[in-house]
Amino acid sequence: MRVVALIPGGVSEQILFFPTLDGIKRNYPEASIDVVVEPRSKGAYRVCKSVNEVLAFDFQDRSSLADWANLVGNLRDREYEAVITLEQRWVIRLLLWLSGIPTRVGFINNGNGTGFLTNTVPMKTEQYVAKTYHDLLSALEIKSEFSELTVNLPKSDIDWAQETQKRLGVSAGYILIDVEGGYPAQSWKSVIQDILQKQPGMSVILIKGEGSNDLIRDLIQSIPEIKTTSPEDIGKLAAMIAGANLMLCATGLAMHLSVGVQTYTLALFGAEEPAKLLPQSDKFIAIKSPSEKISAILPENVLAKIWGD
Repeated sequence: MRVVALIPGGVSEQILFFPTLDGIKRNYPEASIDVVVEPRSKGAYRVCKSVNEVLAFDFQDRSSLADWANLVGNLRDREYEAVITLEQRWVIRLLLWLSGIPTRVGFINNGNGTGFLTNTVPMKTEQYVAKTYHDLLSALEIKSEFSELTVNLPKSDIDWAQETQKRLGVSAGYILIDVEGGYPAQSWKSVIQDILQKQPGMSVILIKGEGSNDLIRDLIQSIPEIKTTSPEDIGKLAAMIAGANLMLCATGLAMHLSVGVQTYTLALFGAEEPAKLLPQSDKFIAIKSPSEKISAILPENVLAKIWGD
């Protein structure tokens, strides 16, 4: 069985689709599964165990007619038996029809029918997004209970994370914090200072990203004990998260990876609905802003969740 999935969007979108890909592989162990994703998202599949090949295509309306023709030809040449698409645009569904793939699976298009697809399911937007995607398996006649989102850690990335912990002098565990997401520096300072005061042996490690350098510099100036790490790819980031005692973050990639490696997680939510982005579990706790701004979350509310007050 040869299957291809078209998954537009960023890296987080890919990770939320992992349970669907794993469900196909679990029911058809010999299946060959490929994905078509935007170039920026190819790195997600470093931590996916179910995909054979990752094909890059720009879904962001910058592709020429020739690019689309090449994609159709590529899909046709590979003789896939089934395609799963998250795309709602009729033109892309038409192209899938032109590719000759006999089974074409997706969501009902805004209540307007199949739109060149052979098998469709309704999109249940009120539930956890990964579970919504997993519902597509029923259109492939796969009866599979939704299983936890998991990511696969390459051994080289686990080794890198362990060496990083040694280099940073971590001896009694660590709390990993992704400070990107709009939570104010002063609020992070209050949280980190309280952690270090109550758990002096615990290390606090911040994830350095392109948009967080100024914030991290400010935090280190106030709290010199803070440590930092700069994972160069998603595998190393996931491995660092897997080794943490606690992950603190806003919604985004780090949160989804933390779910995938089953690290205890406190996630800060602004306008987003926690039920759509976090599975129900005592290990993954959402702290929802009283307004739509993440900055409105008080540090004492975060600390109350950390210490179980």
